[in-house]
Amino acid sequence: MEKVYIAGIAMTVFGRHLERSLEDLAGEALNGALADAGCERADLGVAFYSGMTNGPLQGQISIPGQVVFSKIGVEGIPIYNVENACASGSSAFNLAVQSLRAGTTDVALALGAEKMNIPDKARAFSIFEGGWDVSRAEENYQTLVKMGEGVEVPPGTTSDKPFSKFMEIYAAMCRLHMKTWGTTQRQIAAVSAKNHTHSVHNPFSQFRKPFTIEEILAAPPITYPITLPMCAPLSDGAAAAILCTEEGLRRIGADRKRCIRVAASVIRSFTHRGMDQPELSVGHLAANHAYEQAGLGPEDMDVAEVHDASAMGEILQAENLGFVPFGGGGPAAERGEFTVGGRIPINPSGGLESKGHPLGATGIGQLYELVTQLRGEAGERQVQGARHAIQENGGGMQGIEEAAVAIHILSK
Repeated sequence: MEKVYIAGIAMTVFGRHLERSLEDLAGEALNGALADAGCERADLGVAFYSGMTNGPLQGQISIPGQVVFSKIGVEGIPIYNVENACASGSSAFNLAVQSLRAGTTDVALALGAEKMNIPDKARAFSIFEGGWDVSRAEENYQTLVKMGEGVEVPPGTTSDKPFSKFMEIYAAMCRLHMKTWGTTQRQIAAVSAKNHTHSVHNPFSQFRKPFTIEEILAAPPITYPITLPMCAPLSDGAAAAILCTEEGLRRIGADRKRCIRVAASVIRSFTHRGMDQPELSVGHLAANHAYEQAGLGPEDMDVAEVHDASAMGEILQAENLGFVPFGGGGPAAERGEFTVGGRIPINPSGGLESKGHPLGATGIGQLYELVTQLRGEAGERQVQGARHAIQENGGGMQGIEEAAVAIHILSK
């Protein structure tokens, strides 16, 4: 199999960029990635653009990539538009890997960008309502919230302000895990407190304020057991990666010492499994596929970035990735095993909860963090001696799990 490398990668600060345009953010990410790789726009052989909000929020229903790229100096090459819900950026990256392995080019670009903060916040939140089978939306909702039955919801723990239905589903997943494995709200809060503390040292993070577990528990509720700091915010931002084959690296004269190898790149979709079959979850199956592809196992991973649109996501994915047994994520989080300096640091970037979640840019932003860690350039959040890293990024909902999951393993 053709070896593929990340030669350059960059991201903007994720956050509320009300004064900046989508192409301004995308241009910053592209210029950063090109500079990091030491190449020019003319070196690119193909480009993959990921974004979910161009159509519903900006009205650019079709060809968003061609439109954005034309404004930042990329044209004439094949351009593909990628939408896979919150896994869009990782999917664009996967397609760039595939194009290089297929020999269609030796230098490829994956770029994701979003402008989610608009005056009509309800309209922005409505994007998430399309992340499942809309023809069966109420049926989907009723099926998923039933997962939370059997755990009493304390009075006063549901917000009286509007919030996404998906937060109710995340809360139901939390309560199912609580009922099945004995996970506690405090353990979920430990994940959130850890990630907010990590984010203090990440200059690209939307939020950089630390929280204690007690402060997370005392924060305004969303719906039990989720409180506000446990949730990813609406975010604007962009991220871009330049990927190369061996020939591509030679052609652009890349600094080989800073190039990171893509040891595995996997996309997998949901299956109709039972709630009592976590070993068949799409995330677990995709992770096992990636480990096989890389010739590595969970015990070889030094650092991870996982999809924590709510804090519970980190617990679930730590289990899916094989870092702990099923049901072991909560206690491990409370023991500090997922903290920088712990047994297996997860989300040293601060995760989606703190770093932000600009949908189409999220996955490439996760990969930026892992490349930074493997290069030893993460400063005060550096995981010492990191050689292998894994990323998990999910998107949408089908059945009782993510519609799409991306797993990437990177090696020094």
